[in-house]
Amino acid sequence: MEDVPEYRALLAVDIAGSAGRGDVALRQIRDALGTALREAFARSGIDWGACLRHDLGDGVRVAAPAGTPKTRLLHPLVHELTARLRAHNRLAGPLTQVRVRIALHAGDVYVGPDGTVVGRPLEVLARLLDSVPAHAALEREPGATAALLVSRHFHEDTVHQGRPGIDPGAFRRVAVREKEFSADAWLHVPAYEAPAYAAEPSPEPVRAGEGGAAGAPRMINKASGHGAVYAVQNGTMNIGQKG
Repeated sequence: MEDVPEYRALLAVDIAGSAGRGDVALRQIRDALGTALREAFARSGIDWGACLRHDLGDGVRVAAPAGTPKTRLLHPLVHELTARLRAHNRLAGPLTQVRVRIALHAGDVYVGPDGTVVGRPLEVLARLLDSVPAHAALEREPGATAALLVSRHFHEDTVHQGRPGIDPGAFRRVAVREKEFSADAWLHVPAYEAPAYAAEPSPEPVRAGEGGAAGAPRMINKASGHGAVYAVQNGTMNIGQKG
């Protein structure tokens, strides 16, 4: 009987900088990622138990059940996954912080009787996951929890369509050149949280005549996402509401 390929949505995730942390830390970060993935898949309406999974050592490759809409691997899954990893990192020490690279692709694969998945789409997925743009994105954004790279095919079918919860403007095209693979892909760094307020180390007194009394404290409020917005206040600000 001839093997018949199955079209599957594919996800791969890898923990950045996992080498050299030691066996105890590696087990903890693997457990944290596994828990976050299971919960994110559940929130996205994808049966984790029905997925075909392959352990990558410090990550995992997942083939979603046949017929799973590709959009679900992007939204809300990526948001749910990164939110859970951020929550883990807020309580984790330096050795157990989890930052990840994520790759998304889809295509025809062959599924063996034992659940083994093979095919060219898996090679594409691996090249995206280990690409220079994916690594560089996390290096440029030390506060980011994840860097996501989606194939051109995945982008055209999901991101480009502008479906609810997916912002095409949040993705930028990058060139991926890995081994024999050469193609354009689309990079997205999910929004990450930064401190909403930061006080100056040594507040400067305000000179008399500059909106407050001499020696009055100078307060800086900082709101930061990918950039920063500053509001400087001298003296006292009263906010009231007219009845």
